[in-house]
Amino acid sequence: MKTVLITAYAVNPYKGSEDGMGWNFILQAARFQKVIAVTRENNGPHIARYLADNPAVAALAAGVEFRYFDLPAWTRWWKKGPLLSLIYFYLWQVGLAVWLRRQKLAIDLVHNLNFHNDWTPTFLWLLGRPLVWGPIGHHPPIPASHLARYGAAAFAKDRAIGSLKHVFWAFDPFLRVTRRAAGQVLCMNSAVAPRLGLPAARYQIVPSVAVDLPLENLGATAPKAGFTVMIAARMVPLKGFDMVILAFAKFYHALPAAEQAGVRLLLIGSGPEKRRLTDLLHANGLSGCTVHRPWLDRPELLALYAEASVFFFPSHEGAGMVVAEAMSYGVPVLCYENEGPGELTPAASGLKVPYRAFGQNVHDFAERLAWLHTSPPLLAAEAALCRRHVAQHHTWERRGRQLQRIYQQALAA
Repeated sequence: MKTVLITAYAVNPYKGSEDGMGWNFILQAARFQKVIAVTRENNGPHIARYLADNPAVAALAAGVEFRYFDLPAWTRWWKKGPLLSLIYFYLWQVGLAVWLRRQKLAIDLVHNLNFHNDWTPTFLWLLGRPLVWGPIGHHPPIPASHLARYGAAAFAKDRAIGSLKHVFWAFDPFLRVTRRAAGQVLCMNSAVAPRLGLPAARYQIVPSVAVDLPLENLGATAPKAGFTVMIAARMVPLKGFDMVILAFAKFYHALPAAEQAGVRLLLIGSGPEKRRLTDLLHANGLSGCTVHRPWLDRPELLALYAEASVFFFPSHEGAGMVVAEAMSYGVPVLCYENEGPGELTPAASGLKVPYRAFGQNVHDFAERLAWLHTSPPLLAAEAALCRRHVAQHHTWERRGRQLQRIYQQALAA
């Protein structure tokens, strides 16, 4: 049996998103080979507690040897905000590779698993073993007409981060080394390979998101009372909460009063834009039909999918764990036709909206909400399509088989 070294900056079985992705990929890799998983020291107590509380999962993780590495404590006090965290992540990658060389581990393959971005390198090539890199990707720029609504500071910040990415892509010599050294690159979406100039033989599309299918939703779901439009995300410009509020308002206020009584908006999340978005709700007369809850623990969030009729996610990001989660519960996803949520949802879905001017997109999304509300057969068909799609393409079991095949290809190269 081969031994794979997996390095993952974020691993926490109690969380979703990046941390949950790291945890689940490690477990899936361990189905077919021995795994040595290295992550940050602060993840250790969560991993140990979870394995102690979940014997069945501990049995699955029996083939994983967890090790922990961090830079000295005096280097971590300044790690605040996205930019400084990125710098720390870069330095962690360097220090990790040097530390691992000293460990002299008996390994056959190395896999740099997360963070997801394709604009900072890994240094695992220093170990002289076949290298797998990813899933990696990047958030595409938010369209100007959409981003401008958040003010000059948000606009400047987004564009500055975009410029920083281009600096890394163009000038970081270690990123060029990583591109050449990686035998297999896992790309989150179709935008990654063209950006990095990867040849077809050395990359595969492997989304970073997946789910364990909820047993109660493997068949057709029962009709839901009322019509609930849901979003769950951080309240930041990237996620498109303002589009949700304005499109829902246009749809809602066009309904007869009798029908409005059965319609509600469910907002899950918190973040720096919370106050502005709350003001937007009031200004659009939605306070009476909106329920807002701060970010929830995963079990609570998963339970709320059962209440939703549609998951409205006009996010500009390159992925989205909540997209796969919603589909697994038979909740159709309304989103942009982009490289993130647009590629995670079924190709045949009629709920993807192409980017246009902000005001036109408000109209487009409101129109699709009206379609779903007035046509229960359409809503049921989209729900069934989502369930089939996630079962075929976005389960952790499938990711495990993909990893097995990718590792074999990297070892054979």
